[in-house]
Amino acid sequence: MPTAKRLMQVSDSIDIAADPGRLYEMVSDPTRMGEWSPENLGATVVNPAADGAAFVGMVFDGRNRRGRTKWVTRCTVTAAEPGAHFAFRVHAIGPKTPRLKGANASWEYRFAVTEDGRTRVTETWFDDRIKWPDAVAGVFDRIVTRGMTFPEFQRRNIAKTLEALRTAVESR
Repeated sequence: MPTAKRLMQVSDSIDIAADPGRLYEMVSDPTRMGEWSPENLGATVVNPAADGAAFVGMVFDGRNRRGRTKWVTRCTVTAAEPGAHFAFRVHAIGPKTPRLKGANASWEYRFAVTEDGRTRVTETWFDDRIKWPDAVAGVFDRIVTRGMTFPEFQRRNIAKTLEALRTAVESR
C-alpha cells in the first residue's frame, strides 16, 4: 500500500498595515523573533555588522523552547534583501550549545506591497532533513511535537507568529 510522501515545506501569509522596510527590519533582527514566535526566545548574533543590519553570512544562535524542553540552534542568513526577502538555514542544534551539526530546516520571509498599500508577509519553513527516511522523520516528529508532523506543527506556529507580528505592529 503506497504512503504519502513527506511534506517538505509549509507557508502562510498575512497582510499587515506597515511598510515592508519596517517589517523587514523587525523580522531580520533575530534577537527580536522571540517577541512573536511561540517557540523562539530570541537569539545572539555571533558576527554582527557594525550597523546592526542583517547580511548574507550573518550567524546567530537561536534560543528555543517547546514545553519544558529548551535548545539552541546555529543559523546562517542566506538572503538579506531589505524590504523584500530574509532567509536563514538552521545547521546545528543542541540542548545548551549548537554542537550537533547537520541540515535541519530553513526559514524564509518575503515582503510584498498589496494593492491596498498593506504589506503581505509570507513565512515559509523548509524541512532540510532530506536524508532522513520518511518513517524515521515521522516517528521523531510525533515524539517531539506531541503527536504532529513537523509540517503540521510549523503551519500552526507560522500562523501564530504572523498574527503576533501583525498585532505588535498594528496596535502601536
